Amino acid sequence: MKRRDFFKYFSSAAILSTLPKLSKAEKPEFNWKMVTTWPKNFPGLGTGAQFLANTIQKLSGGRIKVSVYGAGELVPAFEIFDAVSSGVAELGHGSAYYWKGKNDTFQFFSTVPFGMSFNEMNAWLYKGGGMKLWEKAYADFNLIPMAAGNTGVQMGGWFNKEISSLNDLKGLKMRIPGLGGEVLKRAGGTPVNLPGGELFTALKTGTIDATEWVSPYNDLAFGFHKAAKYYYYPGWHEPGTTLECFVNANKFSELPDDLKQIVTGAAKIANMDMLCEFISKNNDALEILQKKHNVDIRQYPDEVLKELYKISKDVVKELSLKDDFAKEVYNSYSSFQQKTNNWNEISIKSYLNI
Repeated sequence: MKRRDFFKYFSSAAILSTLPKLSKAEKPEFNWKMVTTWPKNFPGLGTGAQFLANTIQKLSGGRIKVSVYGAGELVPAFEIFDAVSSGVAELGHGSAYYWKGKNDTFQFFSTVPFGMSFNEMNAWLYKGGGMKLWEKAYADFNLIPMAAGNTGVQMGGWFNKEISSLNDLKGLKMRIPGLGGEVLKRAGGTPVNLPGGELFTALKTGTIDATEWVSPYNDLAFGFHKAAKYYYYPGWHEPGTTLECFVNANKFSELPDDLKQIVTGAAKIANMDMLCEFISKNNDALEILQKKHNVDIRQYPDEVLKELYKISKDVVKELSLKDDFAKEVYNSYSSFQQKTNNWNEISIKSYLNI
């Protein structure tokens, strides 16, 4: 090596040695908080929030650490929307119908009485334009929504009296959120919106006469069989309830692109995982309720379901007339449901009727 090249080589090496080594450069880490509407680690819902947090942390290699707070630990259950919107926490875990006071249209992104099932909801959100509408709905609140779970078809609820006709719903004080609550109201009942952690005491003490929650897996964990006699099905009010994770938009924008993809991908993983958990555990819990606790499980009379169906159609249609955005969401939702109904007739329904 010539003398000139020798000094040129080592001069360059000296300069390079002072530059950061990109392959080993320290990557930024983010410490996030997730607030939820569920009791901490409550089966299915609370554990679903924790599963999402763990998945984000694992997929990011620890670059995003998420601390999960149950309802009331950091903020009350029904204040998590505002908490994440304002930046008190980076993530929230709940369901969109809890925030109908912000905008009635949000309820479409949770569940609609006699509406789409869990697989149809996922198809509408991911492939039918529903997700873009949901993002548009939350944009004014500095939030980015993501589907992060689904309960599947729910049960109709726990009652301390028989439901033989629509008249039995009149004067009934029942915990039932969202559009299902409005249907009950028009049927003569009084809907009450309470977080899950308060339901057993309210039902046991007579503060409410009835409650719906989710399905056997969750309901057994809350011990509703100790507070009510009759367990009705089907869950006409929630045929496939989407659970959500919403992210503070400012905090999300601070993430590098790979971590943004990890957060959105983790939400999709959690969405499927929760649904599978409910489907796998509901029947085991149902058998315990029947055989061990002798719960009286009954089907709603056809007459009651037909009347509730008629009321539901009116309620949902009226919601669509509130403003242009509500109409846009309603048209998207209802047209997609009709399309999937046509296919379901010769696929799922025909198969189940064999």
